[in-house]
Amino acid sequence: MILFSLAILAGFVILVWSADKFVDGAASTAKHLGMPSLLIGILIVGFGTSAPEMVVSAIAAMEGNAGLALGNAIGSNIVNIALILGVTALIAPITVNSKIVKKEIPLLLLIVLFSGYLLSDNILTLTEGIILLFGFFSLIGWSIFTAIKGKGDALESEIDKELVEHDMSLKAGIIWLIIGLLLLIGSSRLLVWGAVGVATEFGVSDLIIGLTIVALGTSLPELAASIIAARKGEHDIAIGNVVGSNMFNILAVIGIAIVISPMNNIPLEVLQRDWIVMLVLTIALLVMSYGFRAKNGVINRVDGTILILCYVAYNTYLGMSLTGSI
Repeated sequence: MILFSLAILAGFVILVWSADKFVDGAASTAKHLGMPSLLIGILIVGFGTSAPEMVVSAIAAMEGNAGLALGNAIGSNIVNIALILGVTALIAPITVNSKIVKKEIPLLLLIVLFSGYLLSDNILTLTEGIILLFGFFSLIGWSIFTAIKGKGDALESEIDKELVEHDMSLKAGIIWLIIGLLLLIGSSRLLVWGAVGVATEFGVSDLIIGLTIVALGTSLPELAASIIAARKGEHDIAIGNVVGSNMFNILAVIGIAIVISPMNNIPLEVLQRDWIVMLVLTIALLVMSYGFRAKNGVINRVDGTILILCYVAYNTYLGMSLTGSI
């Protein structure tokens, strides 16, 4: 038990550090290769912080732990909105200025609704995995088009600032990209091994471990990125990071896991409990950030408190369901 716990702790620490280096290396390399800063922000920063979820879920699927893979993806989306945006808003209220981010949030809601449709028969097939990956590549194409057309967007200036602060040579960028990726894979294997071991010791399903411990751990890069961005006043990076990550988690993370290992007999709780929580939080994100109450949407400290309470309530419910209290 102690060995499994140490594996999880070590996996988390290395995972967070390597994810940060991976994103920095990828962003720097892309910049040197002439990629527009806005596209770097949308693809590298927005999607790159979900690299831990992708690697962890892929490895879990390959090792026959499909529940952990699915739980990690859905649980990470819940963590991203309820905990990460909640904590970030408490530190500094988030003002949404970017038109691109405002377009992405309704798109995220559509993706969440589509994932619910796929889960409605409690089966995720190879074909559905391919459809999700097709949706992901279509999203990349849309992101490229949006970045080209979105010159002067508020997000662009924030990304430019970040690229200057984290400037490095092309050689250094490639080195950190490779090192970050290798450590991501290694730490993910360690984390999955520890998580499965703990689940086995306590007789808990790998789905619950994925929804809770693993989801929280793989979302730490998003937490760090959003808090740092908010403290710098880079609000659109803070929320854009979460929105991009959530789309990536559904389309790419679940898609890759299904292609590797199609899922049969998915527990009813996934649709009736976890997916519904993800849907409600996504709708709340839309209402809070889309600017219905003002010219620009603001996720204030009251909103942040509500989101955190939702996260606590959800995890409390999971804990009570395990003990048979409900």
